[in-house]
Amino acid sequence: MIDILEHINAIHRQVSVTGEEVRVVLRRSYQAEVEEVWDALTDPERMRRWFMPISGELKVGGSFQLEGNAGGEILECEPPERFKVTFGGPTSLVEIKLTAGPDDTTELQMDHSVPAEYAGGAGGALFVGPGWDGGLLGLALYLEGQIAEEDDPREMANAPEAVEFTKESVRAWIKTVRESGLATEEELRAAAEPAIAQFAPGSSFDDFS
Repeated sequence: MIDILEHINAIHRQVSVTGEEVRVVLRRSYQAEVEEVWDALTDPERMRRWFMPISGELKVGGSFQLEGNAGGEILECEPPERFKVTFGGPTSLVEIKLTAGPDDTTELQMDHSVPAEYAGGAGGALFVGPGWDGGLLGLALYLEGQIAEEDDPREMANAPEAVEFTKESVRAWIKTVRESGLATEEELRAAAEPAIAQFAPGSSFDDFS
């Protein structure tokens, strides 16, 4: 059993619009040293345990492909503190930063920026935010030793607890976008409805309001 609300509240979410860019930021602390978190994020054998299989030439200038998901190019890498990649397209940029915290903890910050035209405004955070929340949850469970060798993260994503976590994640992102003041209620609904269909099928926008 996982404490769904504890994991939801462990993530700090932010969305901003600057010029022609929409930027989504997630932050979460882990009870592990920076080198351990970095290794879990970048070692293909460990990544498949909590995220999904990855292939490619995993170095600066190389490319990667997540099995059944997006791929991209590795633009920058500074072990064990930072890497930057394209994700699903050349103008979709993801950057991960790790910093040491107190008592052998690590703070992870993820920045995902896309052109505003592509994102459709601040509401575009709903297209990626819940998915990234799920990734940060998987990393937490893995670092805490709650994922067994035989567990398949893709199957785990369909477990009742994971489904409920994703619904609460959608709720949290709707709240984040609404509180940002960067989208009208109509724009928020327009972005939320397809995101709900993807991440929380069977629910409606009114269920989250």
